Amino acid sequence: MTVPTDRKYMQMALALAKRGMPRTWPNPMVGVLIVKGRRIVARGWHHCCGGPHAEIHALKNAGSRAYAATMYLNLEPCAHHGKTPPCAHAVAKAGIKRVVCAMQDPNPKVAGKGFAYLRKAGVEVQVGLMRTEAQVLNRVFLKLLATDLPYVVNKTALSLDGKIACFNGKSRWISGLAARKYAHQLRSTADAIVVGAQTVFQDNPELNIRLVPNPRQRMPLRVLLEGKRRIPLNIKMMKNSQRQNIVIASTHSPLSAKKYPDGVRLWTFKQASKRVPIGALLRRLRKNGVNFVLVEGGADIHAAFLGLAGSKTQVYSDEIHMVLAPKLIGNKNALGPIGGKGVSDPNRALLLEDLQLELLGSDILIKAKPVKPRLCKPKTRKGKG
Repeated sequence: MTVPTDRKYMQMALALAKRGMPRTWPNPMVGVLIVKGRRIVARGWHHCCGGPHAEIHALKNAGSRAYAATMYLNLEPCAHHGKTPPCAHAVAKAGIKRVVCAMQDPNPKVAGKGFAYLRKAGVEVQVGLMRTEAQVLNRVFLKLLATDLPYVVNKTALSLDGKIACFNGKSRWISGLAARKYAHQLRSTADAIVVGAQTVFQDNPELNIRLVPNPRQRMPLRVLLEGKRRIPLNIKMMKNSQRQNIVIASTHSPLSAKKYPDGVRLWTFKQASKRVPIGALLRRLRKNGVNFVLVEGGADIHAAFLGLAGSKTQVYSDEIHMVLAPKLIGNKNALGPIGGKGVSDPNRALLLEDLQLELLGSDILIKAKPVKPRLCKPKTRKGKG
């Protein structure tokens, strides 16, 4: 039975879990609160991938006070041996009387086994409190588990009349400082940032993290997509100390690797057109340990990820973050945020759902999710014999 204070404690557990972002990926973020007689006796969260789980941290902090207490956590305790021992065993051994958990772990190695072990050990288990919030928190983990593809967020800033730059290409700055800090916050959680050659030519960005703290003390992978135009050698990213974090992706043979600074990687994809295939790019990024991709432009790159580049294209993006600035730029030739071929009928437009609005200084942040069919892991065929 849920009591009024259960929700408050679960909210605190979710807040603790968020402290692990993004260092826990590809593992989930988990937060734990241990409460005895309405008194919080211990807290814990999963700090980083490969480290002790949140339950172990909290139980260690609680010590003997864990006996006959209630544990609140956002994800089912594991019951299998991985990099760490089973958490469900430790919870039962500590004498926890009741476990309130937001959601079952969809990982087949867990998937209810942790709850079953706890119940068999005499622990009261309640599942489902704030399940939706827990799923949103661990959306990167859930996407990786379901598809083995990175989570993708498209981010752009535009004026109130839908322009991302003036007719002459100037775009700094459409959004205010608070919005730019938000963009750098997104970068600090991303494993890779994707831009196209046009953005490189027009803005010559560094794609680094300057305006907010960088929790991982490293820059995300900068992925530059070549189309008809080659990526030049004299861009800012080639000159700074983080150039080893650059990938140039192309469908034709890039310039000789000897011409680029040491550490720049060249990825060539087989494709009839001159556009890098997004699905193949994401699969390769995942193989290189990328869990979260931030797409920063330009207009044709956004269209490619959103399935608006032409016919028979797929929606690869999971979220769209648009910063709307209270400015009017004008000129019919000024560029909009989404390029590609688009659709010929409004009834065929890409629908968005779960809209959220937030103020960033004088700008408005709009978050939304594209409506798309669920992607599944490709089935591998087993050979005969």
